[in-house]
Amino acid sequence: MSTSTRTLGIAVAQMGPLHLADSREAAVRRLSDMLREAAARGARFVVFPELALTTFFPRYWYEDEAEVNARFFEAQMPGPATQPLFELARELGVGFYLGYAELTPEGRRFNSAILVDEHARIVAKYRKIHLPGHADHKPAAPFQHLEKKYFEVGNGGWGVTDMLGTRIGQCLCNDRRWPETYRVMSLQSARIVALGYNTPSHNIHWDEPVHLRMFHHLLSLQANAYQNGLWVAAAAKCGREDGHHMIGGSAIVAPTGEIVAQAQGEEDEVIFARCDLALGEQFLQHVFNFARHRRPEHYRLITERTGAGLPLPPDALSTEAPGA
Repeated sequence: MSTSTRTLGIAVAQMGPLHLADSREAAVRRLSDMLREAAARGARFVVFPELALTTFFPRYWYEDEAEVNARFFEAQMPGPATQPLFELARELGVGFYLGYAELTPEGRRFNSAILVDEHARIVAKYRKIHLPGHADHKPAAPFQHLEKKYFEVGNGGWGVTDMLGTRIGQCLCNDRRWPETYRVMSLQSARIVALGYNTPSHNIHWDEPVHLRMFHHLLSLQANAYQNGLWVAAAAKCGREDGHHMIGGSAIVAPTGEIVAQAQGEEDEVIFARCDLALGEQFLQHVFNFARHRRPEHYRLITERTGAGLPLPPDALSTEAPGA
């Protein structure tokens, strides 16, 4: 379909379970093994999952905030445990995306991701905007989903970064379900969106059929890749972490909306695609030519309202987010 070809080797490094007892050093060794495999297959950019250095700790209620900070958050990046990953990336000449829990010098906490270039320099940071779950303790639930307790809403928007000869944007987990996420990045001429996720297979907020968790995950990636002329590279942390199951389904999706690579299991696994970066431009020159066809003067409600204008009946109201 494309008239010219500019390719980039992209790998997604899915992680199997990380348990409460697993150390950061053990996590970094696993990430490093997959980085080596990805480079050997021709990748110049590798996408790691959300919160890739620890278990998905928002499933647990902690009273001691100092313990949470010390156990799960990164006060510096790279730090002593993560420095080997950066050194390996520099040696291999490969860039990467990494999700982690960020503790700022002021004590603020974010669910964050970074872009690291082929020289091991951090060139961009993203802080998750669409935080799912709740902040209160739900002792009757099978597990907690406390992103609203442990993280602030991201304060930097969705930026797009020049890197590896293209433009790369970032998002995290629940962000992938919201069309505004991708459109904002596509309007900045993104060609690739990198995202990591940790998605429970069971939704504690409502009786959602389990099979829809994977269906809606892939639907979100495919529809938004197509409607925005983007390559989307999505990395899961998945499997049973201390008995709590999360979906896999790591994938690389083309601007056609087609899945060109997908993980087959729920363990550490590298998937790879040689991506034609010009492919998305064909869609953006024709069916989704934004400058020619968009009519933002008619889209005001998108920014003026957070919810529907008409009230819903009381039994239809819910204050819970739909899950990560």
